Amino acid sequence: MSDDIILKTENLTKHYGGLHALENANFEIRRGEHVAIMGDNGAGKSTFVRQITAVEQRTRGKIWFDGREVDFEGPMAAREAGIETVFQNLALADDLDVSDNMFLGREKTRFDWLGPFRLLDYKAMREATLAGLQKTGVKIPNIRNTIQNMSGGQRQCVAIARTAAFHSKLTIMDEPTAALGVQETAQVENIIRGLKEQGEPLILISHNMRQVMDLVDRIVVFRRGRIVANLLKEETDGQDVVAYITGAKTGAEYEDAA
Repeated sequence: MSDDIILKTENLTKHYGGLHALENANFEIRRGEHVAIMGDNGAGKSTFVRQITAVEQRTRGKIWFDGREVDFEGPMAAREAGIETVFQNLALADDLDVSDNMFLGREKTRFDWLGPFRLLDYKAMREATLAGLQKTGVKIPNIRNTIQNMSGGQRQCVAIARTAAFHSKLTIMDEPTAALGVQETAQVENIIRGLKEQGEPLILISHNMRQVMDLVDRIVVFRRGRIVANLLKEETDGQDVVAYITGAKTGAEYEDAA
């Protein structure tokens, strides 16, 4: 496998009993590359991400990440390896403030020499939170507000800022702007462009054709749990992508694989 490939899957498959949600997904993304995953509802897009990030355990198939074959025990192991993910449900703790959510699961501590009696370093986490929000351009008037007192758009921006503020080897965003207004959507898209400038690879799941054509290098289309197209943005257009999504068009190599 080329050193340039940050993530690769081979025959990645997920069955829920008799339901074949994902079947033989062969996928790869290179360092610095931004790839969109598109498809209709139920096409297997989110299922694919859940297998990569070990939210669920795959039925079969192999995953390579950062040059080695991996079998993550769970999402924390995937994150520790360098995969940062914004899921559709955001995975935020409503009763905690912005800083606590930004560092959820990776809290800064002090007096580490006390062993299990370490104390949380709230000052350091607040300072790092402000720096992270500034880096991503996300504006939160009061970072001590709990998440439950924020608008849907603010919550989404906190989740995205949490992902983008920490250096990662791969960022995955699952419909990051689906519930956002025009201004907040533009803010998220600027974060994505910033990741591109920093050379960080990104997998973007989106139904927004304009957004996809503006932001990514390549488009992978899922249909009925299978990958049916792998398209360079410069060599395709919206109508072509829609034809693959609806099944009006299918590549011969994928028909043979099915």
